[in-house]
Amino acid sequence: MTHGTAGPAVTTAMAVVKTLILITGGVITYFAFRAYRRTDSRSLGALALGFGLITMGTFLAGVVADVIGMSLAVGVLTESVLVLAGFLVIAYSLYTR
Repeated sequence: MTHGTAGPAVTTAMAVVKTLILITGGVITYFAFRAYRRTDSRSLGALALGFGLITMGTFLAGVVADVIGMSLAVGVLTESVLVLAGFLVIAYSLYTR
């Protein structure tokens, strides 16, 4: 599904960028989780969770807007809520010992 104001080139570019964000975020989440498993550090576990939430937010925004067919605004809101939650968890991970 193309978005009303975006042409095919922009829609394709958005899909490519979102896919790269999903891959990169997945790799970062994996390494943070691996560090958590190796050290059993609670803060590293929270860091992995935070990166996972941000990555999931980006993925779900595309699913909500393109696959399910809901409005772009609902997709952006979904992404924003999960990115906010991810940043809050990351901030918590950096604050705790």
